Order: sequence, then structure tokens, then C-alpha cells
Amino acid sequence: MLFLQLVIINGMKNEAGNASVTSALKTLGEKYSGYLGNVWSVQINETDSSESLEIICNTWSSAIRKGGSSVPDLILDVTRADVGAEASSSFTAAMGVPTLSAQFGQEGDILYWRDLDLDQQNYLIQIIPPNDLVPEAIRQLAIQMNITNAGILYDKHFVMTHKYKSLLLNVPTRHVINPLQDMIDNAKDQLSKLRDLDVVNYFLLGDGDSINMLLDAGESLSFIGRMYGWFILTLDEELWPNCGCENITVLFMKPEAPETGDEKNQAESVVRATLPKPLITSAFYYDLTLLGVSAMKSALDSGDWPLEPRHIDCNSYDETNTPTRGLDFLAKLMATSRNMTPTYAGINWGKKNGQHHASFNMSMYLVNIEREKVTSKEESGEWQAGIEVPLQVNNEKIMNNTAVTSYRVVAVQHPPFMMYNNQTGKWYGFCIDLLDAIRETVPFEYEVREVEDHEFGSLSENGSWNGLMRELIDKRADIALTSLWVMAEREKVVDFTVPYYDLVGLTIMMQKTKTSTSLFKFLTVLENEVWLCILAAYFFTSFLMWLFDRWSPYSYQNNRDKYKDDDEKREFNLRECFWFCMTSLTPQGGGEAPKNLSGRLVAATWWLFGFIIIASYTANLAAFLTVSRLEIPIETLEDLSKQYKIQYAPIINSPAYIYFQRMADIEMRFYEIWKDMSLNDSLSDIERAKLAVWDYPVSDKYTKMFQAMKEAGFPPDIDTALKRIRRLDEYANNEFAFIGDATTVKYLTMTNCDLTQVGEEFSRKPYAIAVQQGSPLKDQFNNAILILLNKRRLEKLKDKWWKHNPVKQNCDLENSQSDGISIHNIGGVFLVIFVGIIFACFTLAFEYWYYRHRAKVSELHQTTPPKIKMAKAIKSIRFDLHPAPTHGFQTLSQIRSRF
Repeated sequence: MLFLQLVIINGMKNEAGNASVTSALKTLGEKYSGYLGNVWSVQINETDSSESLEIICNTWSSAIRKGGSSVPDLILDVTRADVGAEASSSFTAAMGVPTLSAQFGQEGDILYWRDLDLDQQNYLIQIIPPNDLVPEAIRQLAIQMNITNAGILYDKHFVMTHKYKSLLLNVPTRHVINPLQDMIDNAKDQLSKLRDLDVVNYFLLGDGDSINMLLDAGESLSFIGRMYGWFILTLDEELWPNCGCENITVLFMKPEAPETGDEKNQAESVVRATLPKPLITSAFYYDLTLLGVSAMKSALDSGDWPLEPRHIDCNSYDETNTPTRGLDFLAKLMATSRNMTPTYAGINWGKKNGQHHASFNMSMYLVNIEREKVTSKEESGEWQAGIEVPLQVNNEKIMNNTAVTSYRVVAVQHPPFMMYNNQTGKWYGFCIDLLDAIRETVPFEYEVREVEDHEFGSLSENGSWNGLMRELIDKRADIALTSLWVMAEREKVVDFTVPYYDLVGLTIMMQKTKTSTSLFKFLTVLENEVWLCILAAYFFTSFLMWLFDRWSPYSYQNNRDKYKDDDEKREFNLRECFWFCMTSLTPQGGGEAPKNLSGRLVAATWWLFGFIIIASYTANLAAFLTVSRLEIPIETLEDLSKQYKIQYAPIINSPAYIYFQRMADIEMRFYEIWKDMSLNDSLSDIERAKLAVWDYPVSDKYTKMFQAMKEAGFPPDIDTALKRIRRLDEYANNEFAFIGDATTVKYLTMTNCDLTQVGEEFSRKPYAIAVQQGSPLKDQFNNAILILLNKRRLEKLKDKWWKHNPVKQNCDLENSQSDGISIHNIGGVFLVIFVGIIFACFTLAFEYWYYRHRAKVSELHQTTPPKIKMAKAIKSIRFDLHPAPTHGFQTLSQIRSRF
């Protein structure tokens, strides 16, 4: 009777393979006692190729040493992958021994079996096992569900090292493949690292313990909901997730046992008896052993394989002496398999290695777990395991089980660009509206968090970054969104989109000067003492004019006959004198002057006095009102640098601080260069003479300004800066000007009427969105922003958050030098008119009443006294005044005056 001599090569870690082959050999010994002769079993370390090859060669040399019919006829290779498996395949190809291999890998993956000749292709046969075929379902899921990122984890039942490049080859899915950590804390770290890489779709190939541990780790990290996708693939047909999850939905795939009664009973009996779990893997190795032995035994019995085959050992191999066998082992295997009933999974035969694989189906379920219990198992499709075999989906819900495209946005609060509502827990502002508008072109979801140090991102002296830049560099965020300046040093470590906002620079903010107003501003032009002196001069002059007119013999009231033919007959009594002096100060003039020379001199003196007073008052009033409307004295950065009264500084470590610090450093560098050139003792007289005409070419403006800022002190935050501007608390004694970015200043002046922006912007740079270096988001966002720009959507956002901002204060407009005098300063004049008119109305009423109700005056009192009596009365007091004779005065013997 012919016995088959068998060599078994297996890896130490392939426990299922070892147990299954042992069980198969036991079955062969019990049922087919005449099949097997000698059996050599080799256990290799799959991670050490040299050691593995040495063990195999030693065993082989021992097996063929005796020669004859006792030499091996078949090698059963149940190694999985890694360098140990490569050592096994290189040995079988070199020795030319019929081999049935269950190594992992598709066409071309077994390195030393790639270039087999036709003879070798017939007896070196590989069949892909189930645990190497199941990962192919991930490829189909990624293709059919348009998954853009994937974190693929696997436990000890799978080997994926050979699939790092091939699994998702030519599929647009960013992916990471790693073995699953065996402790939950380590698994949490593993998931966190995947999330930092922007991976939100998690695939697990594993058993029940691995599945439950990873799901628990994911929920503890809050990696649940629409932002995340969970995909579980297992080899255990009886397994369901059993984690302590509160609420999670997973797409679950597992193999289905054959439904044929006999096959199912046989599979169940094998499981209970000898085969370990997972059954599909154990049964495959079990069936593979039976198949290989049976097929080779048939070749031996039929004479297709010689009883005493010729073999070589490792030492005699010279790369050219591999024996030619002429055995069609593949045909024997295919024929034998047709007569076998598989324990679990059959074999799908292809045309060559890499196409033969286990044949089985996997079912897809949408499993929902709530409060540690599986609440629903919705069957959603199936997959016929194979290479490039698509999924058969019958439930469209699973298409929504993938994580939506979601990006991590890191932000810094900066009104009105990025603001956070503590009550609703939501972010809002210009940038949020911009991001939502971009989503209309580039669909995605996002989650926003504030950076811990509240910094935009600056480069330290040791070359490290902080703030938003640090988050992008460390890949803890995908997008940095706020009013972020595009700067040269930032562009070296992150990518910026096209600008979404105009150029924004630095500017100055100060407290708005409060100009005092008064309705009677025109009265404050002169001091009270001056007004009193003018009033006294008015009364004194009026009284003096009346006195002169009363005493002068040439006045109208003392010489009526002389002036009886004049058109103007004005008697300067005391009331008329007051009126004359008052109207003389107006453009209307005082009217007819007194007739007497002395009165005219008084009037002329008053006119000169009034002209000087009116001219002085007018000039001072104009100057006073103009000065009161002048703007604050600081209008530019240059003005600020030239004065010492007002302190100024930016927030420490802010972009404005960095700007002035760097400008001062640049000036210092140039100064050192100039000093080294001009004060170099090694210069010759000629060289020194050439440099003597060169004055220091660089200004030290920024050096002085930065020094002044240091002396004034840098505010740590904007609240402190506002206190200093408003001169509150301990800052009451010093004026302060804040230097910051223009949008901050603009927002503060928009929401605070006591603040004002001074001067023009300087060091202007655009705002843009920052993404990780090399991120595809840059081009996607660029296109979206350009579309928004062409549609003028960005202009509408500016109007919304600046012109129509609900927190905008309706402040009084600042007076400009070109503006007129306000009613607040000149309104007293109208009050004067109003009071004068009211007084005139009362006077009119009094006059009317007095005229209607006055007592009748007797005719006696109305009759003019006789001239003789008047003459007599005049005679009682005589003035011996003899003026020079004039026209009409020669006939007058004497002049009399009556008091």
C-alpha cells in the first residue's frame, strides 16, 4: 500500500491553523488509515526569515536523507504572512516540492512565487483563506459608500502587513492600518491619534472581545453620532456586538453558515468536537489538509507522482537545479474538491495563484445598541467573498452610516469674526457665516473649539509655534478660522486660502475727546470782568452823552430855533443816549449824532471803543468756536512717536507687539552694521575718509517707540487696554493710546461711543483661512471663496456684521473742522431773540393797557407856559457865556438856560 509522506509548515502564532491541521490529521488517521506515512511538522517564527529558513532546511534534509519512498511527497504550508512565510515560499519554489499553501496574499503578493514557470504553476498552489479574504469587504465598502478616510484596526485573527499598500489601492480613501491595542486605555489613545489624523471612519477586524473593547473606547471618547462611522467585520458567525454602549450604530458584517441541513449539522459537530473558533477559519484549514492529502494521494495512486521522487536539499541548490515535476497538482485538487463536502466554506477555483480562494457569504446588518443592549438588527445586504466582488445592498440606510465629511475647526474669539454664545453653546460671526456659505459649494460638517491658549499663533525664539498654528502643525485641527493674518512665517508651516477680507492693518485707538458745549458759548468768549467793564463803559458813556447834550448851548434841546430846518431833530435825553450807544455797537449804527461838538466827541470816542470791542469779540468768537471743534492732536503714528504726553502700547505678544519689536530689531541691526563700518579701527585713512561723508541712513523711530512702549507697559489683554484708555482706577493719571489691528479697533469704536480710531492703518495684511500644509481643503476652499466673491456674498457679510450689526451703537457724529457751528454752541442767540420778543410782547400789552386806562390829563397841564414867564424863569439863573458870534446869533443879547 502506498503511503503519502507529508511536511507541514506553520507559524507559531497561527493557533487556529495548528489546531485545525492536527484535527484533520487525526481524522485522516481514524478514517483513512492507509493514507499517511511520515508526517514532519515545522513550527517557524514568521517574523524571522533566517531562523525560519534554517529550521525548514534542517527538517527537509533530515526527511530526504534516507531517500526511497520515505521522502516527502507534499508540503502543506499554513503560514500566514510576514518574512517567515516568505522563507517558506522561497524554499518550496527552490526545492520543487508539490505544495498546497494557505498563505495570505493576492496575485503577485507571494514574492518567490511571482515568476513561476509552467511546470511550477501546476504544483505550487495557493488558496486564499477566509481571514485574508474578509478584509476585501473593506475595499468594497469604501468604494460603494464613498468613504474618504478610514482607520482600519485588526486583532490576532488577522494579518494585514501585506495589505498596507494593496487593500485600498486606487481608491480615494485616506487610510491607516494598525493592529488593535489589547487594553482599553491603549485603544483610546489609538482612536485619539486616528482622530488627530482626521480619520472618523473606524473599521475593526476582530473577535467579540476586541469588538466590545473598541466600541466602549469609542463611546468613552464621544466618537459617536453622525460625525463618526463604525464598521465591524468578524469571522464568528454566531457573534453580535455586546458592548456597554449607551447609543451607537454600527455596520456589522459576519459570515453565514451554510443552510443545508447535512452540512450545517456536520459543521456544528466539528465545532463542538475539535475545531476552535472562529469556525470558518478552523474549518478552512481542516478542509485544506484533507483536500491536499486526498489530492496528492490520488496522484500517487495513479502514478502521476513517482513513488521515489528525486529531491535536492538546501545545500545543493544552485538556483538552476530545481527538479522538473510534470505534475498537474492543480487538476488533482480541483477534481478532489468536487467530491468533497466542505465543513464550512468551499473553494472558488481560479486560473492561477491569487485567484483561488475560500467561498462563503457574509451578511451585513445595521445594528443599533442602546443602553448596553442590541435594540435592532436590520439586515441590509450581503457580500459573496471574493476579489473585486461588489456588495449586494438591499437597505439604503447603510449608505448613511458613514461618517459625514467633517472637519475640526479651531478658533480664537475675535468679534465680529468669531464669537461664542454661552447660553446656546454655539459659535457665530462673520467667519461662521463664511464657512456656512462655503459649505454650499463644498459639502461638509464641522465642529468648532477654541484654542486653549487663546493665541493666533506666533513663532518663538526657539522656533516653536503656539495657538492656532500649533494645532494645525500637530494635526489636531483641520481648519483655523478667525481673523487670521497671512504672514510670511505662517505660510511656511501652514497653507492659506485666498483672502476673504480686505487688507487690514494696525491702527491707533484713543478715548474720544469730549468737547464742552454751551448755549451761551458766545458769552464765554470774554471774561466776566471784561463784560462788566464794557457794561460800565456803556452806562458811563450814555450818561456822559446825556450830560453833555444837556449842558451844551449848541445842543438841539438848547437851541431848537437854529436847527428847526434840519431833517433830523433828535433830542438826546437819557433814554435816547442809552439807545444811541447800544445801536452804535450794531451794524445798523446809532443814527444821527448829537449836534454839539462835545457830544460828537463823546460819540466818536464810543464808536472807536465799540469798533475795537466788536472786532476783538468777533475774532475771538471765531477762534474760540474753531478751536473747540478741532480734532485730537494725534492723527498719525508719526504724531504719536513725536510726543511724550500720551502713553501708547499694544497687547503683549500680539501681532502689533511683534511688528514693533521686529521693526526695532531691524533698526538695531542696521545701526550695528553702520557702527561696525564707521567705527572700525582697522580701516585705513582712505577707507575712513570715504565713509566720513556717509551719515547714518536709518531712522530710529521704532526703536524709540518700542522703548516708550516698554516704559509705559504692555497691557496683558484688551480689557486692561480699555481701562487705560478710559483712565479708570489706577490709570486715571495718564492718557493712553492703544495700538491694535484695525478690525478690533473698528469693532470697539462701533460698540463704544467713547472710543475713536485715530489715523490711517499701517502694516496691512489680508485675512484668510488656514489649513494644514498640503491639505486638499486649500483648493476646495479657494474655489468656493472665489465663487462667493464673484456673487458679492462677501460684501453682504461685511454689511451684515459692520453696518447692520445689532450691537452697533448710534453714536453722535464727531465734529469736523469743515462742519458748521452746532446749535449746542450758538443756540443761546436764539434764546436771546426769543426772550426779547417775549419781553416786547409784554411791553406792547402794557403800552396798550396804559393807553386805554390812563387818567385824563387836565388842559391846564397840557398848555405851554407863556414865553414871558419862561424868560423870567430863565433870568433867575444866568450863565455869562459869550460864544463866538455865529449865523443868527448876533441879535441874541444873552443866552439863558433853564434847569
